[in-house]
Amino acid sequence: MGSSIIKDIKLAPSGHQKIEWVKNNMPLLNGLEEEFIKEQPFKGLKISLSVHLEAKTAYLCKVLAAGGAKMAVTGSNVLSTQDDIAAALVEDGLDVYAIHGATPEEYDHHIFKCLEHHPNIIIDDGGDLVGMLHTSHPELADEVFGGCEETTTGVIRLKAMDNEGILKFPMVAVNDADCKHLFDNRYGTGQSVWSAIMTSTNLIVAGKTVVVAGYGWCSRGIAMRAAALGADVIVTEINPVKAMEAHMDGYRVMTMEEAAPLGDFFVTATGCKDTITVAHMLKMKERAILCNAGHFNVEIAMEELESKAVSKKETRKNIMGYTLPNGRMVNVIAEGRLVNIAAGDGHPAEIMDLSFAVQALSALYIKNNHNKLQNHLINVSGEIDTLVANRRLAAWGIKIDTLTDAQKEYLGSWEV
Repeated sequence: MGSSIIKDIKLAPSGHQKIEWVKNNMPLLNGLEEEFIKEQPFKGLKISLSVHLEAKTAYLCKVLAAGGAKMAVTGSNVLSTQDDIAAALVEDGLDVYAIHGATPEEYDHHIFKCLEHHPNIIIDDGGDLVGMLHTSHPELADEVFGGCEETTTGVIRLKAMDNEGILKFPMVAVNDADCKHLFDNRYGTGQSVWSAIMTSTNLIVAGKTVVVAGYGWCSRGIAMRAAALGADVIVTEINPVKAMEAHMDGYRVMTMEEAAPLGDFFVTATGCKDTITVAHMLKMKERAILCNAGHFNVEIAMEELESKAVSKKETRKNIMGYTLPNGRMVNVIAEGRLVNIAAGDGHPAEIMDLSFAVQALSALYIKNNHNKLQNHLINVSGEIDTLVANRRLAAWGIKIDTLTDAQKEYLGSWEV
């Protein structure tokens, strides 16, 4: 095991089985693995990765390692780490620092151990690796070529850092790539959130009222799948344009205060704290079910709930029931943490194949271009989006039209 920190190496066989399953359903990473084995683009480089540590992430790590990278791996959420996956990666020769259910102190130590690796490239999900490096270990920045950020919350943090002019190396906003947010955030989140909710609760969605907080790409997917399951969907928003979109997509739009007494299920995906407060909960139905699909467990005001609840008890595995001062109970899934991964297996393999292909190619872009890049948050290149989309279509056996020379000339001219 070397310096790795995991729960139990004996869990590895189960992890290998899970990784093999997703590998058989991720043709884009399959192709990149073959190319990386031949070309060794990351030979001699160190990559530190903090992403939800489950099977799809593990396969991404193995693909990067196949390209010559020395990998240090940790999770990005204490409840999303799968201990058998961590063990399997250690058996495959990677350095892993992750345990399911780690304390906040242990989690921070795992992040530090990944930074202690002295990475040249960082792959982050939520910004914890980059955040700790900038605040606690800035001396390591000189060795970092750049990095890639997987999710909306991390991009929000990086934008704030960029605006303050404190980024010490370039970061690619992988989340904002078309082949990521249009599919991962919408279709991946939509399916995986409801899979986790239904497995956790064993309750029907049809005929229920679902309140979705926010109407970004993740929330669109959550609302779309709830409606498809037969729910009456309410959307809450702070952005007037997105509120109009939700209204014209057929959903009721109102404030959280108005929605609180109506909902049976509440799902937050805003990226902001205190989206649902105890004041809202006091208006909810008896045994209303709350969960969060945003990266950090701040969207539901859990600290306030813990302090103001009269009592709490586990009402079902991974669900805590809180009795409020008015005598009603609300149920919170997975401690208000990212529900689709803290109470499920995360996005489908085919969806993460798209996202992680963008990640791998963006890491390669950083490696090849870091000397020409400034210390800013940058977009994924259009060439990467196009390459990933064309390879995915080819894997599906789908052909599309191409422009003729005459059409190109027409589109490039102002004359009709």
